[in-house]
Amino acid sequence: MNPKIVKMDVFPVAGYDSMLMSLSGAHSPYFTRNIVILEDDLGHQGIGEIHGGEYTCQQLKSYIPHVVGQEITNYRNVVKNLRNLNQKANEDTGEGIQSLDLNQLKFVVQSETAVECALLDLVGKFVNLPLASLLGDGIQREEVEFLGYLFYISDAEKTDLPYLKNDDLTDDWGKIRRNPTLTPEAIVAQAQAAKKRYGFKNLKLKGGVLTGKEEMEAVKALSEAFPDSRINIDPNGAWSLAEATQLVNDYRQYLTYVEDPCGPEGGFSSREITTWFKNATFCPVATNMIATNWKQFYHAASLKSVDIILADPHFWGLNGSIRMAQILNDWGLTWGSHSNNHFDITLATYAHVAAAAPGKITPVDTHYIWQDGQELCDNSPKIRDGKIKISDKPGLGIEINMARLMEAHELYNSIAPIYRDRHDEIGMRYLIPDWQFDSSKPALVR
Repeated sequence: MNPKIVKMDVFPVAGYDSMLMSLSGAHSPYFTRNIVILEDDLGHQGIGEIHGGEYTCQQLKSYIPHVVGQEITNYRNVVKNLRNLNQKANEDTGEGIQSLDLNQLKFVVQSETAVECALLDLVGKFVNLPLASLLGDGIQREEVEFLGYLFYISDAEKTDLPYLKNDDLTDDWGKIRRNPTLTPEAIVAQAQAAKKRYGFKNLKLKGGVLTGKEEMEAVKALSEAFPDSRINIDPNGAWSLAEATQLVNDYRQYLTYVEDPCGPEGGFSSREITTWFKNATFCPVATNMIATNWKQFYHAASLKSVDIILADPHFWGLNGSIRMAQILNDWGLTWGSHSNNHFDITLATYAHVAAAAPGKITPVDTHYIWQDGQELCDNSPKIRDGKIKISDKPGLGIEINMARLMEAHELYNSIAPIYRDRHDEIGMRYLIPDWQFDSSKPALVR
């Protein structure tokens, strides 16, 4: 008999963050996620993690009667049925996040992915195979390379918000990840500290904060400090077509590729604008903004807008992300995965999905280095020499630590409701009074 689900729990949780900067503003002192725990009638637990917020939490809770009682090996039908339950919300404009409107992010996230992951974790334990073995054509690589994700950081001392301080003084990374970082020299120091702890060989800078020229000077400094590394930048579409073209042509020798350089402009979508950018620069383009579902991907592929699809499993589902990887490999394009702030369940999930992605993939994003030390699981994966080695343990290869989970759940319940969703303008208004998000204006350029 196949095991059946006897229990499903949903835990909204919170963790701590630095005052990281992006086009959308400043990260709050807290980030939130939703954790799903499934239990089968053999006593095994399966776990999954997805973006935070009450909208996603309520979706997950609505799934419970449709999951409990199901056989774990019927997971494909279970996930399909959950996906069909989701009706388009009135606030969903259909624009996705091509202009980085965080109010639309929750509609891009596929909440049923947390259940899919937990089910696959259980199936792996049932058949005694790692989760990656259950995806696509199975394990394609034993180690997965991750990149060092660098951020500009504002001075949290200019706020009265409860940002972490002095939580990890064990090495340079623990110290530097809470400090103001707004110059090329400081970005290089951040990269050196991250490389020393994690061994990253490739680096990505989150842009959309300062002027494009200032940010490209930081890219140049990184390239000169790490001549053997692949360097890329993600301004989240903050640059106009003219600016992006000029910047990339001027600094092309320092860049491996650029991620989402341009936003919508002059009545044209980001997909159309990015096609013109590529024609003008011949620079490879990655995206997690203009191809976040299959219909968007159809147009992006038709226009040849992008070379690298960062197919975040939370946007595409685990099997959907692998389906994308297979298509990209067949077409001679490149697969990768985008990241948001997350706990170690997502880190393990990313590693397994990337391990099953065919072809030559790009190093995977992760924010986890900014949350390192806030693990929810035992046996959490470790980034060493810039890579995660895929465990031969069944499922995800990690086990939830209920004491830590409940601490994170209690933190979520204790924080003000405004922090339960992404509101990156809160911290910004301590720096610039009445600051408002503008997709065409970098956060500190006002």
